[in-house]
Amino acid sequence: MNKTVKNIIGVVAYIGLIILLTFLFNRFIAQRTDVSGDSMNHTLINGDSLIVDKLGYRIHQPRRFDIVIFPYRNNPEETFIKRIIGLPGETVRIDGDGNIYINEELLEEHYGAEVIMDPGRAYEPVTLGEDEFFVMGDNRNHSMDSRTEAVGNIHKSDIIGRAWFRLFPFSSFGPVH
Repeated sequence: MNKTVKNIIGVVAYIGLIILLTFLFNRFIAQRTDVSGDSMNHTLINGDSLIVDKLGYRIHQPRRFDIVIFPYRNNPEETFIKRIIGLPGETVRIDGDGNIYINEELLEEHYGAEVIMDPGRAYEPVTLGEDEFFVMGDNRNHSMDSRTEAVGNIHKSDIIGRAWFRLFPFSSFGPVH
């Protein structure tokens, strides 16, 4: 084999390895995603570009207030981004004044942008199964989330990952909270 052919084979193998590593990284470790919509205002804004941690939940369980990405059950090509409010085994209820209760204790949180006007199905207590989570958008009155039957409780196996880092806009570059 002459030197030119060996060089070509080497370049092709190198490019193939880069493509394989990129695929594996995106599939199992992290991926980039863009925020579409206003349901997470003011924490995340329409057009924000994020890195999603896909590895962390293989090591530990999702935590209350994590921001997670999951497919919309009526259209799996569409992904939602919401904040975890209720954890497996807990009971979530939202009263007529917009207060969130977990196991009948008032939830202390500062993420909601406004008083909840419609508690949806959480007006009655919602008890989560052993692998279910109750999620809500921070823009509470403009979010389709676990309060609706269309979204409902989210199974752990449906969670793609946790919003971890904001790439863009550069003025908000850094970790997502």
